[in-house]
Amino acid sequence: MKGVLIVNLGTPKSPSKKDVKTYLDEFLMDKYVIDMPYLSRALLVKGIILNTRPKKSAEAYQKIWNKKGSPLLYHSVDLVDKVKKMVDVPVVLGMRYGNPSIKEGLMELHQLGCTDIFVMPMYPQYAMSSTKTVVEKVKREAFKINSAIKLDFFEPFYNNIDFITLLSGKIKNEMEQSGADFVLFSYHSLPINHLELTGCDSQKCTNCSEKLENLDDKPQSLCYKYHCLKTTKGVVDYLGLKPDQYDISYQSKLGKKEWLTPRTIHKLVDLPKSGIKKLIVTTPSFVSDCLETVEEIGIEGKKNFLKNGGEVYQRVSCLNSDDKWAQTVADWIKNR
Repeated sequence: MKGVLIVNLGTPKSPSKKDVKTYLDEFLMDKYVIDMPYLSRALLVKGIILNTRPKKSAEAYQKIWNKKGSPLLYHSVDLVDKVKKMVDVPVVLGMRYGNPSIKEGLMELHQLGCTDIFVMPMYPQYAMSSTKTVVEKVKREAFKINSAIKLDFFEPFYNNIDFITLLSGKIKNEMEQSGADFVLFSYHSLPINHLELTGCDSQKCTNCSEKLENLDDKPQSLCYKYHCLKTTKGVVDYLGLKPDQYDISYQSKLGKKEWLTPRTIHKLVDLPKSGIKKLIVTTPSFVSDCLETVEEIGIEGKKNFLKNGGEVYQRVSCLNSDDKWAQTVADWIKNR
């Protein structure tokens, strides 16, 4: 019997400092997130970060939490509920960090009699700290439950025409409603060495040319930056945006390592000064709204842009549990 496990990042149980600390501990101690030897990672995370960051993060979570809870969780639950009604196989949700866990999702499918499980990480672009950690976690937990379980993993969909079409439609709608004609594509940033660890030094790689028209086709690439640029190119081509109508940046830097640039926080200061007063910001690294999209981009980003001379600022919501997105995910399952 076949089954489907849809996986997203995860969220704290509540926006309290205690629950946020528990979540950050699990998240940041993942070797695929902070690629340091265990003892060094533990010293950094448990000795430094968890003594300072939970309070600030909890305050940020409190800004976006509502009666339904965490946006990432309830959007993910709503999506799975819709997809279930569109396919004829069991579909469950698992979070890489927090609950419902990947282990719980796999157990549920196993108890239903599923021996072949199609795993769908909800990350458009491949990264060691997102896609790979999900793949490895699922493999470990599935083997513990039953070594005979067969796993099939959905590939990153950064350049999938269905994804590009839906994302482009949301951007176009926001542009028409706001009157803004400049789009900032803000992607989650990564340490440069994460790209090198997956086999691509994107700072030197010719395939990752900042000029989108020069991008080569290399569909088997695991280069995160290349995936981000291909997603951008897909939307730009679909909407017919000109070079002076968009820009690319990266958000959410953590620590002292060299990360992908330019940083979104700097772009939101510089764009108004260069004459861009009406701005649309889209976050194509995410399919579900979360702390980074709602608080960092939607709240703090807007403050920074308007404070530095901007006039109109509109964040494009993620695909979340939109009906067309749910139908797309269902179609991907059926086609598999």
